[in-house]
Amino acid sequence: MARNRIFSVVNLCLAGLCLGSLQPAIARADSTPNKGAQVYCFMRTNGNDHNVSWEASYALIKRQKSGVFKTSPEHAAVMITEAVVNDPGTYPECGRYLGDLFKPKKLSGSLPENRPAGSSTQSTTSTSYGDQRYGY
Repeated sequence: MARNRIFSVVNLCLAGLCLGSLQPAIARADSTPNKGAQVYCFMRTNGNDHNVSWEASYALIKRQKSGVFKTSPEHAAVMITEAVVNDPGTYPECGRYLGDLFKPKKLSGSLPENRPAGSSTQSTTSTSYGDQRYGY
């Protein structure tokens, strides 16, 4: 009987420690979209272009997330959009920039001479989010 009581007390203490250690991670995860939105909106309203602002905010969002898997660019764009839409008073000038998070980037370079102008030449070897955006 005493053994079961000690076992129960130890389990309760361990559960309390585990839950207590998760609390900062939960708070940090909840503030990550807001931090990303703050960086993106601050940079855009101060004259930076989309690419620079996006790279800074996406880097912050990726680094703030703990765990094995990082946030995808598509999800980060949605997180920033949700943060701005949920609290527009905090980001008063940012609404006009949100469309840039979802606008496909124009293909750079010219068409090869032997290909007609109407054919698709989209590259899939891109390494940057801004170069590929949503290619599905």
